[in-house]
Order: sequence, then structure tokens, then C-alpha cells
Amino acid sequence: MIVSHRHRFIFAAVPKTGTHAVRQALRDHLGPDDCEQVGLFVDKRFPWPKLAAIRHGHLALRDVRPYLGEETFAGYFKFAFVRNPFARFVSYCAFMLRGGDTFHQRPQDVMRHFLFTDPPVGHVLFQPQAALLLDADGRTLLSDAVGRVETMQASFDALCARIGIPSRRLDQVNATVHDDYRRYYDQPLIDAVAQRYAVDLALFGYDFDGVR
Repeated sequence: MIVSHRHRFIFAAVPKTGTHAVRQALRDHLGPDDCEQVGLFVDKRFPWPKLAAIRHGHLALRDVRPYLGEETFAGYFKFAFVRNPFARFVSYCAFMLRGGDTFHQRPQDVMRHFLFTDPPVGHVLFQPQAALLLDADGRTLLSDAVGRVETMQASFDALCARIGIPSRRLDQVNATVHDDYRRYYDQPLIDAVAQRYAVDLALFGYDFDGVR
């Protein structure tokens, strides 16, 4: 997550949505009083000890809200990137088994393991994207805008225009290697991902084939 007082925005870093590329581009415009929490490639911590103790940078908007105060939180432009949950889940599986050949040799076995055998429900990368963007009531969307990974550069350009900063070409950072997500699925896997990430599909307008 990034909180910029200079440009009055909050970037919520939803995992597996190109967040490190966005972070790199946004850092060019941060002021001395702006702050970031991240634990991969760069180690930065928020000035609030309770949040700083969390070892990753994928914080929920509702978590930072009390530290900024209602007026500041309401007045800052809050945004994130989201991704088709079916594609994101494949990326998650490939990422978790990076450095070996298991996912590429037996992708459906890996997917079934995470969905049926031992779902890592407490792992921030496995949680629905909406978990970082909804209020505690589970219904109110706190972000003012979401970009889409499927149109990453165009989304980033539009968000920069909204913030009032110049855009630039996004780098590719921390990408996982896999084929088109559709080829990994059978119907039971489609049904399981649709059930687990139902809130993301409904809230952000996705289905198995893409944006509805």
C-alpha cells in the first residue's frame, strides 16, 4: 500500500495484480512525507507500529482508515487493480510453486490441492480481492476506482490522469510463467473457483471468459 499526502491518494496493493509494477511507477512521484508498506524487492514500513508489524504490503483499505482519520480517508482518491479471479488463481498456483516443475507438470493437481485438499484461507494471496477493498460490513466498496490487469497500461494512464501525475510505461515485475488460464480448467475447477471468489466475480464484473 502507498499513502501519498502530496497527491492525496491511497493505492491498495491487491496481490497478483501487477502491484509491484504500479508501485515502481508511483514511487517517482512520492514526496518526503508519503509512506509505503511493502516487503518484496523493497522493504518499507508504515509509520504506524501495528500496521508496520505486518510483514507484507497487501493491507486492506479499512485497516489504514483509522490512522488517517475520516476526513483524510474520505478526501483521498483510493484505487487498486483487480484481475479475473480465474486467471488470478492460476497465477497464484504458479507463484506458490515457483522454482520447480510441479505446477507445469501437474497443474490441475496443484489447483485441486489449494481448492479442495488444503485451502490456505489465511494466506493474503489466496483471499478474494474484495477482502482488501470492502469495509468491515463486507458490502461497501471503499475504493473510488479500480484498474484492470486486462487493460493494465490504459487503466494506469487513466488513474494517473485522475491523480494528476504523468504516466509512464509500466515494467513487468514479479510475473509468473504459465499458459492462458483457460486451458488449466475443467468444470469442477471452474465451479470451485466461481464459488470461492463469487464476491470478486460479482463486484468487478468478471466471468470465466473475462469481463462481462
